[in-house]
Order: sequence, then C-alpha cells, then structure tokens
Amino acid sequence: MVERLTWKKLALELAFFYLPWFLIGWFFGGLPWLLLLATVLVLLWNFYHQLKLSDWLWKERSLTPPTGSGSWTPLFNGIYRLQKRNRRRRKELTNLIRRFKNGAESLPDAVVVFEHDGSIVWCNKLAQDLLGFRMPDDAGQYIANLIRTPEFIEYLSRAELGEAFEMRSTLHASKTLEFRTMPYAEGEYLMVVRDITQLKQLEGMRRNFFANVSHELRTPMTVLRGYLEMAEDPDMLVGPMWGKAHGVMTEQLTRMESLVEQLLTLSKIEASVKIALDQKVDVPAMLDVLEKEAQTLSGDQAHEFEFEIDHSLKVLGDDDQLRSAISNLVYNAVKHTPPSAKIRVRWFRSVKGPRLEVIDSGEGIAPQHIDRLTERFYRVDKARSRETGGSGLGLAIVKHALNHHESELEIQSQVGKGSTFSFTLPERLAC
Repeated sequence: MVERLTWKKLALELAFFYLPWFLIGWFFGGLPWLLLLATVLVLLWNFYHQLKLSDWLWKERSLTPPTGSGSWTPLFNGIYRLQKRNRRRRKELTNLIRRFKNGAESLPDAVVVFEHDGSIVWCNKLAQDLLGFRMPDDAGQYIANLIRTPEFIEYLSRAELGEAFEMRSTLHASKTLEFRTMPYAEGEYLMVVRDITQLKQLEGMRRNFFANVSHELRTPMTVLRGYLEMAEDPDMLVGPMWGKAHGVMTEQLTRMESLVEQLLTLSKIEASVKIALDQKVDVPAMLDVLEKEAQTLSGDQAHEFEFEIDHSLKVLGDDDQLRSAISNLVYNAVKHTPPSAKIRVRWFRSVKGPRLEVIDSGEGIAPQHIDRLTERFYRVDKARSRETGGSGLGLAIVKHALNHHESELEIQSQVGKGSTFSFTLPERLAC
C-alpha cells in the first residue's frame, strides 16, 4: 500500500534528484546550466504525468489509475480511492432513492412531492393515474395549474397541514379524492391523495341500511303497539275483533322474524370472506325439497311448476349458501308470479358449467330496475313487496353467495312476459 504524500517526502525526492546534477556541476563546472537542465527535466516529467492524469479523468473509463513514479504515485492512488468512495456513496444513494421510489410506488395512495412555491418535484405512478400528472414532463410545474379547481387552490393557500380535504376528481367526476399535506424535506411538502369513493359509497350504504331496517321494523312494531294499546281495554277485543287482531299481530311478527333471519343470513355470508369449495352439495335433492316447499308456498294460487333436474349433476361448494341462493330465487318466482301462471326451474350442465335457471311468467321488470335488484332493500314495487312479505334482501343474499362460488346472478326480463334469473358455476366445481 502506497503511503500518502508529505512535504518531507517531496523535499527528499527533489534533493535526491538535484544532488547528482549539483555534484557533477561542482566538480566539472557548468553548475547553473546543469541545474537549469535538471529543472527542465523535472518540469517535463511533471507535465507528462499531468497529461496522464487528465487523460485518465476525462477520456478513459477504467477505474484503474495510470502507472506513475515518484510523488505522482500517491496522487494517482489517492484520486483512485476518492473515486471509489464517491462511486460507493453514489451507489448507496442510488439504492436509497430506488428503495424510496419502490416504497412510494407500493403505497396504496397517490404521493406528490412539491416545493413551497407549489412546483412539483416528483410523484408516483398512482398519482399519475389518479390526478393525470405526467412524469418527468410535469416536474417543475405549478401543481395548481394541473388541478384547476377553486377549492383546491383555496386548500393550498390555507396551508392546513395534516388536515383532510375532499373534492371530486377532475378526471373522473364519479370519484371522490381525499388530500392530506404534510412537511417533507426542507422547503418541500408531501401530499398524499386517496381515492375514498368506495368508503363514501359504503358510508351511504350503511346509512341507507340502518334507515331501511328502521323503516321495515317500524311498521310491524307500530301495528303491534296499536293492538297492545287496544288490549288495555278488554271490551275493544271481543268477538271477531280478537281473531282479526291476533291474525294481524301474528303476520307482523312473522314478517319481523323473516327480516331478522334474512339479515343474519346476509351478515353471515358477507362475513365469510373466503370459503373452502370442497363440500359436496346435492343440488338435485335440494331442488326436490324446494319443489314441495314452492307448492306449499303457492297454496291457493295454484302455480304450475315444471322442474327439469339433472339428478346426476352435483357440485362442490357451501351447502348453506347455495341453499340460500337457490331457495330465494325459487321463492321470489312464486311470490311475484300471478296465480295459475307457469314457473319453470332448470338444473343442467351447460357448456360453461353447472347452470340453474328460474323462469317465471310474471309481470316482468323494467330495464332501469335490473341493475339495482341486488341492492339491499331495493324493491321495484314497494307496496306489492310488503303484500307478499318481501324484505328486499333475497337477491342481495343470492349475489353474495354466488360471489363466493365464483359466479354471478344473471337477470333477463321483459315487461309483461316474465323474467329469468340464472347463474352458472365453474365447470371445475361439478362432480
């Protein structure tokens, strides 16, 4: 290892170089000219090594330093060590920046770094998708020039760090964005943007859910309270009046019981995020039982039932969830089909997999209602649904149960002609 250069070593090197020239000139004469010649040689030697150093720094790409002699050897090696240190630090900095960018790209939120004057420094890919930024083209752009809304400009001017700010997306009007800004580096800020559209929808669904449940329970509870208040006077419930009151109270209690049971079923199905589709489900046997139950439910309406069942076709899945889905489809057909009309149920193997079709000849459903039928408590005809005891939860249960079986509910309907509710399970679930 070459030691570093010191003034003592440099002085000794010059002394050893000039000493022979000095002695020759002292004994043989011509000392000034010999010393001048020696100085010229020293200068040429230094110029030569300076050129080698310049070529190495500017032309050559090799890290290996050029060979030198004398005092230039520690200089070459010192610069080489400095270059290695700088390259190592640059590599560490590059890795640090890469890790930061990879971490920022892995975040579920959009991230924008901008300076105190609002000029954009950097943003991740999600910010480009969510806000429409383009990097590196938008680097240095004023952020308010890219998000041109008065409320956003006002939010920037308020500089309320850490406070959440919500606004509609300028790219997608259906999306709601949440902005949070906080100090980052010196003179810079970090803005985190989150798509809260689904949260807002879920919050709205939660409010609607509680409002609908309250509304559904309020009617039977009001009826029961009314009759209970009448029961305080024994003379009010005598003769035929008591029979009517008893029938109405029983009907309302049955309605509340049915609503609570369906709410519990829906809650149980939604809570099952992932189920093991390894249970053998005897769908044909299930449909045989449902056929008898449907005839009982039809009663005096005398519907005409036609069950076409492939008794050899069984599937893998969750028995309870499939039973809930299929029974709701069959019961809905009975409830919403006029008396003496035909209801057809088919269970067969299609090209894509096991398929169930429930075909009724009822009034049909207008196109504007079809996409919303699987929403909780949504009814096409609320008055008629209450008459038939419908809670508006049946198709929501069907939807979630089928989602767990990698399927979805298909609805086809024509007003005045009837409807077809169907689903197809994956072929790999057939057994």
